[in-house]
Amino acid sequence: MRQVQAIIFDMDGVIVDSEERHERAFLEVVREIGYGDRLDFRFADYIGRSDQVMWVDFVARHKPSQPLAELLARKRQRMVEIIRREQPLFDGLPELIEKLAPRYALGLASGSERQVVEAVLEIKRLGRFFSAIVADSDVEHGKPAPDIFLRAAEILSVAPQGCCVIEDSKPGVAAALAAGMQVIAITNTHPAKELQHSTHVVETYEEIERLLLAQH
Repeated sequence: MRQVQAIIFDMDGVIVDSEERHERAFLEVVREIGYGDRLDFRFADYIGRSDQVMWVDFVARHKPSQPLAELLARKRQRMVEIIRREQPLFDGLPELIEKLAPRYALGLASGSERQVVEAVLEIKRLGRFFSAIVADSDVEHGKPAPDIFLRAAEILSVAPQGCCVIEDSKPGVAAALAAGMQVIAITNTHPAKELQHSTHVVETYEEIERLLLAQH
């Protein structure tokens, strides 16, 4: 790896084991509004993408009576409740962040809504380690566009080529590469072969630690 000054973490699927929980929250809302038995929708198609994109497509396909803003708010609240109750951090993740924090500027760039991001960063007071926190609403275009990572780099005052992103999703990897950044992909969500365009593909947080602390 070339030298980097900043590490930018994705959140869902990297910091928190949340992909299944996002799906659970989505399906709970869908059932509440009467579409549980007649859902023509694949949640898996939206991993790594924003709730806004997912609900816009759902509304276009199913035309529910509830407005988009209400559906977003219901799912957001359900997700915050799940995160606070279950605190699903990946094993090894808090320790990795603590080891990286003295050596790199740390940022977080998440396609989730800010309230969900804040709920995650309350766990173990993780928020204290991040100098830049960018959520979906802070940029015009979500992943796979590079906007969210470029915004995090701007806040960190580090050029894109000096940043390394840690991702788990295919849209996230594409966004990081489009931003001109190196990217370490961890196989929490997709198998290695689907992440092969990344700079590195790893299976564990220990591997990330070795890659990033070997430079320091």
